[in-house]
Amino acid sequence: MHPRDQTIFALSSGRAPSAIAVVRVSGSQAGTVLTALAGRPPTPRQASRRLLHDGTGQPIDDAVVLWFPGPASATGEDIAEFHVHGGRAVLAALLAAISSIPNTRAAEPGEFTRRAFENGKLDLTEAEGLDDLIHADTDRQRRQALRQLQGLLGDRARDWRERIIEASALIEAGIDFSDEGDVPAELRAPAVKAIRNLHDEIAKVLAAQGHSERLRDGLVVAIAGEPNVGKSTLMNQLARREVAIVSPHAGTTRDVIEVQLDLDGYPVTVIDTAGIRETDDPVEQEGVRRARARAEDA
Repeated sequence: MHPRDQTIFALSSGRAPSAIAVVRVSGSQAGTVLTALAGRPPTPRQASRRLLHDGTGQPIDDAVVLWFPGPASATGEDIAEFHVHGGRAVLAALLAAISSIPNTRAAEPGEFTRRAFENGKLDLTEAEGLDDLIHADTDRQRRQALRQLQGLLGDRARDWRERIIEASALIEAGIDFSDEGDVPAELRAPAVKAIRNLHDEIAKVLAAQGHSERLRDGLVVAIAGEPNVGKSTLMNQLARREVAIVSPHAGTTRDVIEVQLDLDGYPVTVIDTAGIRETDDPVEQEGVRRARARAEDA
């Protein structure tokens, strides 16, 4: 059986231990897995409390299960979800029970999203938005990722595609009727106008791309300078806690110190570096070298 035809499963919630853990199963065998562990599938899209059992009849956990028959599911395939207590032993027993059922296997990283894309549940922009939303650390990142996940960028691209096709049709019609006097000119003018408007719209989106990338990836700010000018003091003030040692002696900071900050929704990594000066101390020389390198990359 091809790997894409196999039923996949994975822990879809946070790392154990936790109060509740969600294990998701997707594929043609999802219903078989659900029946084997929890009895007959519950009413689609309605939560049902069940006592889960493994293949030998031993109880695994008192859980909540959900059933999403395809194609009306997140991946477009049959999906079963098990909401269990998030202890490591519970999860180990549940995953072992699922893997014992033929044609099931652990999902590869991102495979649920890939199947959703392949089955037309997500386009590439929405898939990227989903990844960004999962990894969002600030409110601005969350809002940007959510807009993309909701398909706003994909909808705009589809609108561009339709307008390109319309303009192309006008140009082709002008070519087909080139022997009919003023017909080509009448068709060419609206096509050229549509293309110019489209060009301007795409240019504006591309111009804003840098801002979106900076918001998604975050900024790196290096505090660099000579010894004893207040670099570590500034670092502590920005972090609102003592993350760097402050002293009047030159060369106190020798290694690179980093702190993650949320500045008005923008993720910022602030770096405190060694004071840049000429020195014979080999350890401090390495600190100065690292300071210069990090400042150049910031």
